[in-house]
Amino acid sequence: MLALLLVAVSLGLSNFAAAVGIGISGIDAPTRLRVGMIFGLFETAMPILGLLLGRSLAGSLGRTAHWIGAALLIATGLYAVIQAIGSPDSKDATDPAAQGGQRTGRLLVTGLALSIDNLAVGFALGTFHVNLVIAAVLIGTVSMAMSLLGLELGNRLSAKTGDRGELLGGLVLIGVGITIATGVL
Repeated sequence: MLALLLVAVSLGLSNFAAAVGIGISGIDAPTRLRVGMIFGLFETAMPILGLLLGRSLAGSLGRTAHWIGAALLIATGLYAVIQAIGSPDSKDATDPAAQGGQRTGRLLVTGLALSIDNLAVGFALGTFHVNLVIAAVLIGTVSMAMSLLGLELGNRLSAKTGDRGELLGGLVLIGVGITIATGVL
């Protein structure tokens, strides 16, 4: 069980780092809920999907999963940076409902990017005869908790970043993507 907890924490580290970046750009209670739910859902579902897809697909995707996830995170971060540079006063000038929908779309892409390597983890868990339901729930719970901690840290940092929070958040996502691509996370 300790090994499974350590796997869950290691998988949750990238979510923590990305959540810090999201928190820096400013968050409210609905955003906290969306981030926790989306990140937790992806982290829970991907190991199950990996086990179901089987050895051949999980094995071949496992070799490229870091690159796919990193590319998606870098693209999401670049999009946030472009948005921040293109419209520095976007928080005041946009419709809150449209902004929330856009954020949810970005969160879905980020959640997918952060959890894509969990397909291979799901296969690996199956080979070690770990109870998949327990593993998925533990990974999802740890991921959600680490995401919420990252959001809180990022939100506290946002008070110091002022209007450039979205720009800094995008740069953090790019940094997380680069660290995933290099194998640090």
